[in-house]
Amino acid sequence: MSGPALEPSATPLAALYPVLAGLPAAARERLQGRARLVQVPAGACVFDEQQACAGFPFVLAGSIRVVKAAPNGRELPLYRVTPGETCIISSACLLGHAPYNARGVAEVDSTLLLVPSADFQALLGEAAFRDFVFQLFAERIAGLMQLIEEVAFRKLDQRLAALLLGKGPSVHTTHQQLADELGSVREIVSRLLKGFAEQGLVSLAREQVGILDPAGLRRIAGG
Repeated sequence: MSGPALEPSATPLAALYPVLAGLPAAARERLQGRARLVQVPAGACVFDEQQACAGFPFVLAGSIRVVKAAPNGRELPLYRVTPGETCIISSACLLGHAPYNARGVAEVDSTLLLVPSADFQALLGEAAFRDFVFQLFAERIAGLMQLIEEVAFRKLDQRLAALLLGKGPSVHTTHQQLADELGSVREIVSRLLKGFAEQGLVSLAREQVGILDPAGLRRIAGG
């Protein structure tokens, strides 16, 4: 990834990442001079498995979807990185000097600030930045543990019902997008949605699912 050097007024970096304001002046100047702005169009691959990590990304705009891909093409969503957040897989790759073991895809047009590996290592010498990185590690790992629990112990119909309940009374999405979020395939999700519709739990239209019986979906989600 490449892009123009960071300009002082190019991005709300300090507002999104307040931890950077607490860095010593020399560290902020190094970040200012070395970091690169990267524009990533929607649908583009930001990083892929077995690819070397080019640097530590701050997301300034947009959203990056991080997934684990299987050889058969199925994907398990791990997490999203939005403005103000960072990618722990990138952090882990830089800390361990290892290639990526997941894929990151821009969900919409996105802007990243990429900090070279050497500068990321130098920033870790600052207590405030180090604490920020490890706090995000803890939060993301807790989320991933919850994902593992759901995949291992909850049936797909339970997970689908819970996903629909979390999106409001009318869900504007495709069956494929729901399948991607659940790490499943469209045909199975479509079959489950048809079953929900036959039970009067939801209504189905083009790229839209209406929630008719939230209590019924909650019963399914709860097992």
